[in-house]
Amino acid sequence: MEDVLDLYALPYDPHRPQVCFDEHPLQLIAETRQPLPAKPGCPERYDYEYQRKGTRNLFMFFQALGGWRHVQVTQQRTKVDFAQCMRYLVDDVFPAADKVVVVLDNLNTHTPAALYEAFAPAEAKRILNRLEFHYTPKHGSWLDMAEIEIGVLCEQCLAERIPDEETLCREVTAWEKSRNEQRATVNWQFTSIDARNKLKRLYPVISKSS
Repeated sequence: MEDVLDLYALPYDPHRPQVCFDEHPLQLIAETRQPLPAKPGCPERYDYEYQRKGTRNLFMFFQALGGWRHVQVTQQRTKVDFAQCMRYLVDDVFPAADKVVVVLDNLNTHTPAALYEAFAPAEAKRILNRLEFHYTPKHGSWLDMAEIEIGVLCEQCLAERIPDEETLCREVTAWEKSRNEQRATVNWQFTSIDARNKLKRLYPVISKSS
């Protein structure tokens, strides 16, 4: 926990950009009946019945210090998908960085070994040499700021029924563009000192010798 909190306390460094990473499953849902449009005194109305149209995965990249985020829509969230995301970070987003510092949770796909399942050994090693992973503790995924940004995405963009991948990509891209233009970010306040004061139960008790 303190490793991640100390990382968040560091100033912006273009040579070591910090990126929080997380994923979110989404159920695609289509209408079975045309919604009734809104009119004065009555909001738009939807039928309770709906049609399931499969699922998609959303990968969230979030750089709080830069006010930047990117959402990538995929069919699933395998180790290979994760590896492709990491190559995107080092080659497309931060090609000039010495290291890309990634905060992520302990999902079993979030491992260096995943890159060796996706790429030839030399390519996997090249990408890993540009990455520095910092994992949130078990049951501590709330420390990943990408999870907060996913919450904003769900509230502002994904609250209504989305019937297909084309609509999903269009909506997510528009949301992402607007948030990036605003340079919206997370004002993280929780520090290691706060953790020691407020989460004392998580720390071992060391008895003082008499």
